[in-house]
Amino acid sequence: MSAFDFLLTATPAEYGSLDLATMAARQRARAACFANSVDRAAVAGFDSGTTGTAFLGGYQEALHALVPALAEDDLTSMCATEAGGAKPAQLTTTVTEDGVVTGTKSFATLGELATRFLVIARAGTWPDGRARLRAVLVPAGAGTVVTPLPELPFAPEIPHATVTFEGVRGELLPGDGYADYLKPFRTVEDVHVVAAVLGYLVRVARQSQWPAGAVAQLLGLFAAVRGVGTEDPGAAGTHIALGAVFDRLTALRAELAPLWDRADPAVARRWARDEPLLEVAGKVRALRLATAWRTVNG
Repeated sequence: MSAFDFLLTATPAEYGSLDLATMAARQRARAACFANSVDRAAVAGFDSGTTGTAFLGGYQEALHALVPALAEDDLTSMCATEAGGAKPAQLTTTVTEDGVVTGTKSFATLGELATRFLVIARAGTWPDGRARLRAVLVPAGAGTVVTPLPELPFAPEIPHATVTFEGVRGELLPGDGYADYLKPFRTVEDVHVVAAVLGYLVRVARQSQWPAGAVAQLLGLFAAVRGVGTEDPGAAGTHIALGAVFDRLTALRAELAPLWDRADPAVARRWARDEPLLEVAGKVRALRLATAWRTVNG
């Protein structure tokens, strides 16, 4: 069965009051038959009762796409941002040649729920003085201190935290921490989270008996996201196409707004609360898009 047919015909899972870790495991199990990680993200979103839990499914699929070696049952958190920012020159967390990580990350999605942290850490400097970064997989537990942060005003069910690594040993991943992990992650995450949110919206559309044309528009945009997901996340053309996807998503949200009156009132209220999630990192995307256009226009 294709992901399109699944979204159109499958019965959405109802996870009720399950904790997030159990729910995420069931999302991944249900989506496991799909080889494409973007398809799996859409299925996870379809099986979600809120925008936040759809985000969780997309976020995990993005990390598994970036690091295929992640275990199926891991809940992984990308740890890059520090008090000074997330640019290479702003990172102070260090990692030794044998994988010992020391430092504090100021914003880690999943917080205490994470079983593993994908840490971007400084491993010295290049001859030109630039920070040399490595990616390290660090297990949660001894040597990591997780301090919960206040709930965000949207998707409050997804926790965040600061994480301090007190000389804890992790697994160094191959390649460059910036070029192979930190730089592409935002694009990979955008693709998978949008796919998951579209899957969630198809669920709402079917349960609320929205017109067939609305469902078709959601599937059409999912097809575009799926196509972008096959491309190099660092390529200028990928960023330009993804920019168009976000523009269309913004327009489609406005077109669908009147249909929320047909949805369960509680579902509609949660969507109104959580919709700002889709605007997160908008400034960063705009900068990437401007850079992409400069690249192709010479």
